[in-house]
Amino acid sequence: MTSPQPRRAPYDTFRPVVGAWVARGMAVACVLVFGAVALLSPMPLGQSPELHLLNRVAIGLLGVLGAAFLWRYAVIRAVPSPAGLRVVNLVSTRELEWAQILRVGFSGGAPWAVLELTDTEELAVMAIQRSDGRRAQQEASRLAALIEHHHRGTGA
Repeated sequence: MTSPQPRRAPYDTFRPVVGAWVARGMAVACVLVFGAVALLSPMPLGQSPELHLLNRVAIGLLGVLGAAFLWRYAVIRAVPSPAGLRVVNLVSTRELEWAQILRVGFSGGAPWAVLELTDTEELAVMAIQRSDGRRAQQEASRLAALIEHHHRGTGA
């Protein structure tokens, strides 16, 4: 029997759970594996020591770059405030006022929630991920309630 999720405050930050843990684990694994390969690879016959050192450094840097990308995925979030919503996705950050947001939902087979905006654009909220199951639905509902609350308060 699973315990019920604790109720979250309306302005708590939205964060993924499953995707963030996987990304963090893979980032650590990336550094460890590429680091081990860089440190333990034997020098090929006929290769200069300088070139071998350069190859080792390049392999290590590749591991660090891969880990940095994965870690960036682990820190995606959406930060609500009384003024609006700050959506921090993988490669972009966008500040929205509540009046700019019409609704939130999971469109089609999208892996994360999508905001429908007043300018007819859609914006992915990668912080609310379908892979989080029931929690994702609860978080999308909490965001929808915030949108509704701020629309009622402004008459939008």
